[in-house]
Amino acid sequence: MATNGSKQISELKTMASVSTPDLGIDPQDCLAVKPSDPCTIVILGATGDLTARKLVPALFDLYMKDGLPQPFQIVGCGRTDLSSQAFRDQMEKALIAADILDRKRWPAFASAIHYHRIDYDDLQSYLDLAASLKTLDTESSTAGNRIFYVALPPMLYMPVAQMIGRAGLSAENQNGNGWSRIVIEKPFGTNLKTARDLDQSLHLHFKEHQVYRIDHYLAKETVQNLLMFRFANSLFEPIWNRRYIDYINIMATETLGVEHRAGYYEQSGILRDMFQNHMMQLLALTAMEPPARFEADIVRDETVKVFRALRPFPVANIQEHLTLGQYAAGSVNGQPVQAYREEPGVDANSPTPTFAMMKVFLDNWRWQGVPFYLTSGKRLAKKITEIAIQFKTVPHSMFRHTLGEAIIANRLTMGIYPDEKIKLTFQTKNPGAAMCLRTVTMDFEYHQNYSGPILDAYEKVLIDCMLGDQMLFWRQDGIERSWSFLTPVLDECETCGDRAGRLHFYEAGSHGPAAARAIIEKNAAG
Repeated sequence: MATNGSKQISELKTMASVSTPDLGIDPQDCLAVKPSDPCTIVILGATGDLTARKLVPALFDLYMKDGLPQPFQIVGCGRTDLSSQAFRDQMEKALIAADILDRKRWPAFASAIHYHRIDYDDLQSYLDLAASLKTLDTESSTAGNRIFYVALPPMLYMPVAQMIGRAGLSAENQNGNGWSRIVIEKPFGTNLKTARDLDQSLHLHFKEHQVYRIDHYLAKETVQNLLMFRFANSLFEPIWNRRYIDYINIMATETLGVEHRAGYYEQSGILRDMFQNHMMQLLALTAMEPPARFEADIVRDETVKVFRALRPFPVANIQEHLTLGQYAAGSVNGQPVQAYREEPGVDANSPTPTFAMMKVFLDNWRWQGVPFYLTSGKRLAKKITEIAIQFKTVPHSMFRHTLGEAIIANRLTMGIYPDEKIKLTFQTKNPGAAMCLRTVTMDFEYHQNYSGPILDAYEKVLIDCMLGDQMLFWRQDGIERSWSFLTPVLDECETCGDRAGRLHFYEAGSHGPAAARAIIEKNAAG
């Protein structure tokens, strides 16, 4: 007969051997929260790069995962004079280039692809499109539900949206129409005024619930997982504040240069291209308060509160809080690359920054005094997106007589790209008689022990558009708040007398200007 002590030991061993509870959820059930309505996806700018590289591959991959509604139709619209078969052939080549073409299932998918030539500034083109869509609705039973994906340059957003509305295509539940949604990509304006002008133009014919402003960064699985990590676990939320966190570093860097986007990039630069949208959203998700419910507007309410809490940028001593850089010639992945000013379409004396590191503060109870470092740039050593939480050192070291004063503080890293992972570093004792500390790392690979469907960012965005879920899309008040914060910075940077002189040139393939690292190191030393 076992003693009470042995019973307890046995029970503890049993408890220790129990694996993580299985919630019994089939991974396929995680593809979407509910079936989406039948619909027609209208792509304006169908002959462009975005359609071939991202949209049609995403739609085909969803089709392969049984993630598209039934029935569905895809209508490509562009200025090029093409037959539907010629357009299908182009899309087939795009899928081959993406290495995802399944020849057995391609014919059925291709039968749902159509092409309609359109002049973007001609109302009659849109009236003809409306008639074609009505016929297609009748033939395919798509119930008049439509998504208008504007895969066009930003200068066409306003005229195209107005033409869609004037042709009666924005009206919902009228004349045989079902629901109607318009999707636009960033940039949402170039400053606060143009962002408001765009919004007013969109709302001439579309209501807010019909407008989907895409930031594909928000659709990355690990970005969404940040909310789950923070608000579904009691371990970290109590220390997610100024008492325990020293600083937060949010980084989104890439090895590519401007490629074929020189015309756009010369007008935007890194601050408009990355900071007004991607970096602001990553900041908001990292710093937001817990939403009452996981619902689109409630979550977005909390992100807007973060933007409201942003301390006005100190333009009077801007160089202590902002480092701008531009890549010079160098080597990336062992290949020589030219300087930004040598890129085709770039001015030989261009003052456009390709790198920025910005130090910002939030004036609220949770984050008062905690610096957030936002870093993004082109032609850097690595393509990486991550959020690093640097915790404070221990307030008192009982080991100082044996180890000295230096104990490395804990660090939590949320890897978003290319490694979707969560990494926590902490201190343990080295084996042996001597008192020696070592830093160890606890890694979690996001896709570890998971065999279900994996969605890329555009697949997730398209599913949410079809479901009518705006959780991962910008709301206009958030756009205006981010522009309100950034516009004074842009004004100071772009109107100063020595704009080019403020640039810190860095070698392509490096980690960026030394001046940026100096700002962070100054914080660490202080």
